[in-house]
Amino acid sequence: MAMNPMAMMKLKERLELFGKDHPKVVPFFEMLNREGLKEGSIYEMKVTDPDGKEHVMNMRLNTHDIETIRMLMENKKKK
Repeated sequence: MAMNPMAMMKLKERLELFGKDHPKVVPFFEMLNREGLKEGSIYEMKVTDPDGKEHVMNMRLNTHDIETIRMLMENKKKK
């Protein structure tokens, strides 16, 4: 699936804004990258809404997931 250049620029802007709004996210993934993400590791995410209701999901990382995270981190380093 090809992404048009304008959409890519918008996504880049949104990712930069996300990084500014949530400064702990990028260092967290950098730490994981340094320590070596391993296939089979479990990634868990929990979201608590303003009313206190929790939504939790997890996934077992595969080689595609790890490569995607590495690509995002490499893209971040190039800035």
